[in-house]
Amino acid sequence: MTSFSTLALYSLTIQPPTATQEAIVGDFIGGNKQQILCANGSRLSIFEASRRQNGFREIFSQDVFGIIRHIAKFRLAGGEKDLIAISTDSGRLVTYEYLYEENTLKTVHFETFGKSGVRRVIPGEHLAVDPKGRAIMVASLEKNKLVYILTRSGQTDITISSPLEAHRPQTLVFHLIGLDVGYDNPVFAALELDFSQSETDPTGEAYNYLDKELVYYELDLGLNHIVRKWQEPVDRSSNILFRVPGGPNAPSGVLCCGEDNISYRRIYNSVASVQRLAIPRREGATENPNRKRIIVAGTLYTLKGGDFFYLLQTDDGDVFKVTFQAPNGVVQRIKIKYFDTIPVASSICILKAGFVFCACESGDRILYELESLGEEADDAEFDSSQFPVRADEEYAIPFFQPRPLRNLTPIQTVASMNPIMSTEVANLTEEDAPQVYSICGAGARSTFRTTRNALEVNDLIESGLPQDATGVWTTKLNVEEEHDHLIILCLLSRTLILKIGDDVEQASETGFLVETTTLGVQQFGEDCIIQIHPKGIRHIRNLQFLDEDDPNIGQNEGLTDWQTPAHRTIVAYAANNRQVAIALSSGEIYYFECDEDGSLAKAEDELALESNITCLTMPDVPEGELRAYWLAVGCSDQSIRVYNVSPDTDGNILGTTSLQQVSAVPSSLAICYMADNSPRGESQYIHIGLRSGVYIRSELEEHTGAIGESRRRFLGPAPVRFSRVTAADTTAILAITSRPWLVYSDPRTLKFSTTPLDYATFDSAWSFDGSQFNGIICVSADKLRIFQVNDLGSTTAQHAIPLQHTPRKMVGYHELGVYYVIESDNNTMDLGTQKTLQIKAEDDNDVKMEESDDEAENHQEKADQDADMNGSATNGDSNGDGLAAADFGHPKAAGMWASCIQVVDPVTQKEVVHTVNLSDNKAAVSAALVSFESRDGELFLAVGVTKGQAFVPKFSFKSAAIQLYKVSRDGRTLDFYHETVVADPPLALLGFKGKLLAGIGRNLCLFDCGKKSLLRKAQTPNCAPTRITDLKTQGSRIIVADQSQSITYVVHKDLIHPNRLIPFVDDTVPRWTTSMDMVDYDTTVGGDKFGNLWMVRCPQKISESADESADGQHLLQDKSYLGGAPNRLDTIMHYFADDIPVSIQKTSLIAGGDKVIFWAGLQGTLGAMIPFQSRREFKLFQQLELILRNDEKPISGRDHLAFRSYYTPIKGVVDGDLVERFLVLSRNEREAIVGQLEGGNWTSDAVEQMIWTMRALYAF
Repeated sequence: MTSFSTLALYSLTIQPPTATQEAIVGDFIGGNKQQILCANGSRLSIFEASRRQNGFREIFSQDVFGIIRHIAKFRLAGGEKDLIAISTDSGRLVTYEYLYEENTLKTVHFETFGKSGVRRVIPGEHLAVDPKGRAIMVASLEKNKLVYILTRSGQTDITISSPLEAHRPQTLVFHLIGLDVGYDNPVFAALELDFSQSETDPTGEAYNYLDKELVYYELDLGLNHIVRKWQEPVDRSSNILFRVPGGPNAPSGVLCCGEDNISYRRIYNSVASVQRLAIPRREGATENPNRKRIIVAGTLYTLKGGDFFYLLQTDDGDVFKVTFQAPNGVVQRIKIKYFDTIPVASSICILKAGFVFCACESGDRILYELESLGEEADDAEFDSSQFPVRADEEYAIPFFQPRPLRNLTPIQTVASMNPIMSTEVANLTEEDAPQVYSICGAGARSTFRTTRNALEVNDLIESGLPQDATGVWTTKLNVEEEHDHLIILCLLSRTLILKIGDDVEQASETGFLVETTTLGVQQFGEDCIIQIHPKGIRHIRNLQFLDEDDPNIGQNEGLTDWQTPAHRTIVAYAANNRQVAIALSSGEIYYFECDEDGSLAKAEDELALESNITCLTMPDVPEGELRAYWLAVGCSDQSIRVYNVSPDTDGNILGTTSLQQVSAVPSSLAICYMADNSPRGESQYIHIGLRSGVYIRSELEEHTGAIGESRRRFLGPAPVRFSRVTAADTTAILAITSRPWLVYSDPRTLKFSTTPLDYATFDSAWSFDGSQFNGIICVSADKLRIFQVNDLGSTTAQHAIPLQHTPRKMVGYHELGVYYVIESDNNTMDLGTQKTLQIKAEDDNDVKMEESDDEAENHQEKADQDADMNGSATNGDSNGDGLAAADFGHPKAAGMWASCIQVVDPVTQKEVVHTVNLSDNKAAVSAALVSFESRDGELFLAVGVTKGQAFVPKFSFKSAAIQLYKVSRDGRTLDFYHETVVADPPLALLGFKGKLLAGIGRNLCLFDCGKKSLLRKAQTPNCAPTRITDLKTQGSRIIVADQSQSITYVVHKDLIHPNRLIPFVDDTVPRWTTSMDMVDYDTTVGGDKFGNLWMVRCPQKISESADESADGQHLLQDKSYLGGAPNRLDTIMHYFADDIPVSIQKTSLIAGGDKVIFWAGLQGTLGAMIPFQSRREFKLFQQLELILRNDEKPISGRDHLAFRSYYTPIKGVVDGDLVERFLVLSRNEREAIVGQLEGGNWTSDAVEQMIWTMRALYAF
């Protein structure tokens, strides 16, 4: 059934893709609430925006294992919530119902209509739904359209008809929507272009005269037939449609948007009835007044009473509000007005709660609050009466002045690394685990990000203390209180009591012993508090604060002290609301319970152990019970003992029920219930922290006290201490070691999770329940802090540093903790040109101030005449100063490059510390740090640059060069050294044996550093078939990546003169390589632009032969094979990742973990390939994958094996994302799958532990 190859890898997604292709608003839960459905890569996610639920949070996410092409929502009459329709590459139309209680998607319809894959003539590229939910149309890019009729059968069932065809050959579809026509026959509108005339025209001239048409399709529900009802020509640049509300007193129809064109149209309209708007353009000294804008995103929002408006966004990010003047449903004019500027989005969603969600094309996604509708704004408003119907007629161009946000207020950002340009895993901060450094984003919103495996923390309060504190507790005054009333701090030599009110102030006369250190505090019984200290227990009865003059003075009804026996001290304690257990330095354990009057009642039974006791724990009293059942004791003999504190059948307590040996002395224990996938929904677990830094979680049987299945993980080198807390409204354990960790159940899968906090190390922590917020209170030296953990869904925390332009590549100088980032933007004005235009505009303003009134009038008349000519206006008087590039983008300039080199310090200063701007239309394309042997190891940054580079109509450039910059001693400054002109763009640079290795076009060259230029020492012409894009090396071996022809192995022979660079083996498959790294001396892993990950290996005999001779003469004599190298590589791994790998690295991701293959995808995906350590592991996971492919089929309808074998059959990889679906199945489903496994007596818990181990011990 299974096979075992020489290499087997386990693929895991560490961070799912964050690029949002599409987002829609709908009520998917029911109850008249709104959520946002997002399609991110191959995942469907549902987000909820609520002021009560801490803003914007993800409530559901699932991988559909298919390429999502389009999403839509629909609701039939009488439905209580919206259903979901998606089209993917499965060749099927699938609809879902989201079941909130079960947190899953239930498949409603599963209709096959074509082949799988993203094909030109297979429907699915476009998806439109009738607003009343009566029909769904799916269309392909060319020719085919299908319509499905939806009807309700009974109260809940929805039936779907066989598809109706509306095909039209040789016709391209650009956009498709469903029109709002009330309850008339459903109508769909499509932007189409019939290219049949161009197809038969040999001269190619017919292409220039093709008309794009707006076509209406009507579905006759009575005749069960669809007809092409009406078509009219529209502007050739039209790209997007928006439906207009219909029904009584509503106009219906469609907004058709194109380049500098927004027009309202409806079926059967005449040319005269079309209402058209021109898109306003920006004013400013750096703005080109002739550049036309297009609409890239938008949304419709309907107000109460039937009014509606649109928010439409241009490719600059400017958002315009479009309104209709339509009395009695007859459109008289449409108006447009500048609203605000936000990042360019793929989708914009408006919620009834007053939120606006911007799914940005690059960078973080942003949630805004709608402050106003822009009615009072003084921005210029334009209407359709000012513009002709035809866009090619003359009109006065509308201009507006961009400004900071006025109608929208950003309230939350959702981290997104899309697009990732490059990453590197390194431990520059010398923490327990390495960090992921990446360059992300596009344009002025680009960032340099530091990503850690950690939970995001919301820091609320920080305050100083009079002394260093070693412990902190909070407590209520009585059992009825909902919020904590006191904060107790254990300082170095005393105890400090703080009262929580409007302010936190020191309390007095509370009854606490303040001249001693405190071991613990517990609210006890109905209205008592106990303080455990080294010499005993103080019992405080009915503490209150009733003094109106000084509310910080306490009163109590009595104090009782229990003293330890002579010459003994308390070393550990465990307590809950009804029970207390203490451990003495002599090894004795005393047990107390709450008496009827709330006092301490000591049990007659005592326990004496031979070993020293290091820690105790007791769970909280179960609801409806008088006491907890179990007491756990950690001893110095490396054992955990569980005793009963609830009388057994003989009436005895403190009897041994179970024993567990551990690998080190235990330092802390905790028992609590945590959510899991058991039939009950939760189980009781004992958490064990060891002095070695190892954490163990074991199941503690509720009725027998037996210790069951265990899982362990190394958290850090310091002893582990626990505190029970609440995080994101769930019970969790805070583990404190060299850094804080949170132990919790994953909110989606309920699997056991351990994740560090993105927070400074602290000494002690406790749960905090306040009247205004809940959180965690902690102390670190003389600082008191309160923080919250609100999101348990994301296990990565990010810190972003803004960059100037789109980053292309980065080079790390790890010894000094800095990175060198090369950045460039095409069609963007550089800073020098911007400053020149701004100075010119200021000079023009000064001249105009001196003009006479008559001259000013003449000047204005000339400007008005110029503006009358379409697209030929001047910039005007505004210079556009004061607008942040991060918010408004850099000025556009066709054919121009803006480029720079920036030095980033992500460790100490956490900012850009130095910038070198490139002028003369140059763009940086590659970079490398080189320590030249001929310069005594002096460090230089080599940067490949091109001048006048263009990609359309074909790749071209005016000149290319390699620039050298001398790196300062602290690594934070670059000084230009010299420039060497080369024949082709140097797209790949690498430091190699004290020299510079460069891929210049197809040639591989080796350079040394001269006084005025680089000196070429060796060259291999035509080393790569197309263009060298990347270089890697180990020893004398060089791996050369070609743009479209995979990789080539090259050996360097330096013992002869001149040096030789000899290609000796290449690949059999033409891969469009985007990234690569050497796994070992013979093996290379890489990725291509089609989303594949692959691994190739040089045959052993060929590898040995390449290193044999000193001159490589026998390699030169080998005959090339099919125009390439004489030998071929073997493919040993292939896997479709559904994202373009832009960075691959062999590295370790966690402290003490083995090395894995870490990769990053363009859409923000982070993944890992983990090697199996044994055949037994591989056999288990391979069987699991095979079974889950049949029993847990992808909800998109895509065949999983075909999906992961998109271009080449999958080889040597087990899909961990599919295997982890096992964790979310019900107990019965898991048992059924485990029953099919062969080769070992596997249990459901054992399989779950193996799956957890693969992620916990290698990735995160």
